[in-house]
Amino acid sequence: MRILALVPGGIGDQLLFFPTLFDLKESYPQATIDVLVEPRAKSAYRVCPHVNEVLLFDYKDRNSLADYLNLLGMIRDREYDIALSLGRRWTVGFLLWLNGIPVRIGYQTPNSWFLSHPVPLKTEQYAAHMYRDLLQGLGITSPCSPLKVSVPKSDIEWTLEEQKRLQINSGYILIHASSSQLALSKGIDKIYPPQQWQEIIQDIQTKQPELPIVIIQGPEDEDIVTQMKKACPGLKVISPPDIGKLAAIIAGANLFLCTDSAPMHLAVAVDTYTIALFGPTDSQKLLPPGSDKCIGIQSPTGKMADIKPERVLAEIWRG
Repeated sequence: MRILALVPGGIGDQLLFFPTLFDLKESYPQATIDVLVEPRAKSAYRVCPHVNEVLLFDYKDRNSLADYLNLLGMIRDREYDIALSLGRRWTVGFLLWLNGIPVRIGYQTPNSWFLSHPVPLKTEQYAAHMYRDLLQGLGITSPCSPLKVSVPKSDIEWTLEEQKRLQINSGYILIHASSSQLALSKGIDKIYPPQQWQEIIQDIQTKQPELPIVIIQGPEDEDIVTQMKKACPGLKVISPPDIGKLAAIIAGANLFLCTDSAPMHLAVAVDTYTIALFGPTDSQKLLPPGSDKCIGIQSPTGKMADIKPERVLAEIWRG
């Protein structure tokens, strides 16, 4: 059996889809599962052992007829038996129908004409559970598995070497202060001001001066990390080159402080105690319900700057 999952979105969306892939593999252990994702999200599958092949298609691009014909041929060549689609455009269902895939699962919308097994769309719940609802189209109604990742051994070894380089001998607090370039380009407020991070960091340094504080610097984070290093002497910087090493460095932290981002979902997956800051996005849809290790702090106004440092510090020291 061959199964195709069409998963638009960035790395965070892929991570939230991992429980669905896990449960799909549990139900069909002999199946070959492929995913069709945007190029920017391919790297997520370094930490997912359930996928055979990662196919690429830019869902958000202005694709030409030739692009769709190429995609049609790529899917047809693999002769899939089942397709699950997170996308809600009728064109996706039409494409799967043209390919002759017998079981075509997606969300029930006014435009879901070409799906063979539409399922109810319940957007009010945790996103991973909403994605997992697609398996109802296959009669799978068991509870959703938790979000997990599989970190390569070489990535764990890299992290241990980095800890030595940074002279970290025991625990540390980890911070991810940035946001994706796509969120910035769309004007979605996911950046907590460096001045307010400074208040939090200085309070931690005062109360626990021996506990290292490490900040993650990705390819797009240089400006904010430079500001924070200038404001907070003693701050250590780490730059994981891929998602596996990022997951490993998060897994080793005593506490992870972050904004709504892909690293936040990795923290959920590796079970690190996490405090995440939310502006306009909804923490109840992006963090697992009932978790005592994932604390979401929601801005009262939808603006990140309106989360007071005192509120974050109260969560840090409440234990």
